[in-house]
Amino acid sequence: MSRWRELTGETSGEDYAARFAALAHSGKDVHGEAGFCAALVPAGARVLDAGCGTGRVMIRLAELGYDCVGVDLDASMLAVARQQAPGLPWFQADLAAFEPDLLGIAADFDLVVAAGNIFPLLAAGTEATVVRRLAEALRPGGLLVAGFGLDEAHLPVPPGITLPEYDDCCAAAGLTLVDRFATWDAAPYAGGGYAVSVHRR
Repeated sequence: MSRWRELTGETSGEDYAARFAALAHSGKDVHGEAGFCAALVPAGARVLDAGCGTGRVMIRLAELGYDCVGVDLDASMLAVARQQAPGLPWFQADLAAFEPDLLGIAADFDLVVAAGNIFPLLAAGTEATVVRRLAEALRPGGLLVAGFGLDEAHLPVPPGITLPEYDDCCAAAGLTLVDRFATWDAAPYAGGGYAVSVHRR
């Protein structure tokens, strides 16, 4: 069982969306992840939102002209995404068993983004498999972008995967570290409890 399912029971889609809607209403920028990705690949590029949740990141990227696909295991989150953007392709699938071909999706993404603490919330022991699955969905030269917390202050669960462990998973999947940041605003990473990592296939 994933840590996400243990935490939420996979029934939190509406509450999750309401929290970000309130942040947006208060004037907060809730599109940092999409802006970060848009700075890496040009409009029109194919983007996989791995662990897309309610679709906040992917919907914004689609608005910016990206060819997007969203995948998540939580039906309650996907229900919100489909309600907000019924014309976009949303798929329910476990990232540890993700095979684009079986869903009728071409495995030639320019960028895969895993935002929202995807890796710390996976089922323990599946992290390397998920990295490999996502790497296989990239075209040669494509980018895997993942942002996640590393300590209790930045996570809703006890800390799981470390950056060295994540880098090892990426290396085993044929990915090379390009850059690392402390935030989705691209602040330099100098240690700390949150990191955004960019790896290239």
